[in-house]
Amino acid sequence: MGDSSILFSLAPYHVLSYGTFLGTQVFHTFINSITSFRVLERPQFGILQRAVFPWYFGIQSAGPVILALTYPGHRSVLGVPSGLAGVFHASNRWGVLVPLGTALVAGLVNLVYLLPETNKVTAKRRAQEKEDGKASFSGPPYSKEMAALNKQFGQLHGISSLLNLATLVASVIYGVNLSSRLV
Repeated sequence: MGDSSILFSLAPYHVLSYGTFLGTQVFHTFINSITSFRVLERPQFGILQRAVFPWYFGIQSAGPVILALTYPGHRSVLGVPSGLAGVFHASNRWGVLVPLGTALVAGLVNLVYLLPETNKVTAKRRAQEKEDGKASFSGPPYSKEMAALNKQFGQLHGISSLLNLATLVASVIYGVNLSSRLV
């Protein structure tokens, strides 16, 4: 392969996309969110999260699609093809299709369903805080309405966190598969 032909190969774009995809997840999950929670007041933390999550879940949703489109197949004529055909190739079912599909579905559920639902509950909690004269996070006792909203928020947040973890694990599994091709 000549020097200029690498620019026309999917491989460098795929590796850069994978690095961005995994790096974004690791940074947000283990550094950004934890640090922000520790240093910001709760209301400011919520504002930051509401601004970051659409981008973050968008990356979690778009990343697997970009990885599928840039999937670098084998160079030989009889090898696994590049792009979507390679992702759906029978030999790639467990190491490529399942991890990328898992990450895509989890990211989309977070982006399209859980994020809007969580934002609705958060808005209801803010309204209830005004009515109760007490923050939703200030500790019990809570009004019956606030207790129900806090429970609903906790459930949505928990499911979202599990889906985020599933996406992260699927991304690492995919990376292990990808790195096995380097040997």
